[in-house]
Amino acid sequence: MVSQVSEAVLDVIADALVDKGYILLSDIIPDYVSLALLEKMQVKHDIDFKSAAIGRGIDQQINTEIRSDKISWLDKQDHTDREYLSIMEQLKDGINRRLFMGLFDYESHYAVYEPGAHYKKHVDALKGSQNRILTTVFFLNPLWQPEDGGQLVIYDEHDVALETVQPQMGTFAIFLSERFPHEVLPTLRTRNSIAGWFRVSHANHGF
Repeated sequence: MVSQVSEAVLDVIADALVDKGYILLSDIIPDYVSLALLEKMQVKHDIDFKSAAIGRGIDQQINTEIRSDKISWLDKQDHTDREYLSIMEQLKDGINRRLFMGLFDYESHYAVYEPGAHYKKHVDALKGSQNRILTTVFFLNPLWQPEDGGQLVIYDEHDVALETVQPQMGTFAIFLSERFPHEVLPTLRTRNSIAGWFRVSHANHGF
């Protein structure tokens, strides 16, 4: 049975996106889904990880000085991935009903950061590009300690740190893609997560 996101939780998310542009949650993804996703990441032969690139389209390149994680895109044909993606679909529809953002689809990938890996400060969408609108990050790291590193740091437009997020199992972050630069600090343990983006159609410029 697919887990249902409550209307109350959707209200909280929508209100936070309007008020400050981001929110951190700890209970939006059920434990059984989280554990299945983590198990899939830990059984590495089930996922084809590749070095993550920076840039889009023909400008893509590998630059481990900026970004050194490895990724694998989620597949809605896969049972484990489909559970997570169905929750994201509910989130998309719930936000659209409340904020009329015109979110059209969702793309996401597993990201594994081996010890020493990091991702320097960046923004997920170019201003005015009308493509990636909301960023999500879901963490899959049981018993994570602050000294393990790998924190997600979210900045405001003036490069002031707003949040330093421990990548603890079950924590879910969602924020406006154009508005918040962010980085992943170097990790001392293997760090697992799922990064995703709600997008609008190139033809949709109306919100």
